[in-house]
Amino acid sequence: MTNYGWEIVQTLIVDVEPDETVKRAMNEINAAQRSRQATREKAEAEKLLQVKRAEADAESKYLGGVGIARQRQAIVDGLRESVVAFSHNVPGTSPKDVLDMVLVTQYFDTMKEIGSHSKNSTVFIPHGPGAVKDVDDQIRNGLLQGHAGSH
Repeated sequence: MTNYGWEIVQTLIVDVEPDETVKRAMNEINAAQRSRQATREKAEAEKLLQVKRAEADAESKYLGGVGIARQRQAIVDGLRESVVAFSHNVPGTSPKDVLDMVLVTQYFDTMKEIGSHSKNSTVFIPHGPGAVKDVDDQIRNGLLQGHAGSH
């Protein structure tokens, strides 16, 4: 414009109207960027959810183990008290006699439990006075071997 005596110092552009293909391309670029970000966020949320599930499962298993350990300790404490009380109240009995009697009682309780539920499968267990003694010997031998192996 200087050829005509005009000098343009500054121009204010109010409304730019690019070609429709340029608009479409820019919109697609923006949409792709947003889609990538949404996918990242969704994957991060799923990862966090899986980690929290695993932590909850581990905590649940730990607490279940603690509960079982406490239950078994209570059973052992109860048996110890029963053996001591029975041995003192019935002259001539030894703690082994009392434990043998408890083992037989538990054996019959187990047999009763197996037979009382209709949904149980058939279980064949040797039964008779000698079978109870065999179970007693097997449990005792297993405990002794486990004890010897831990030293």
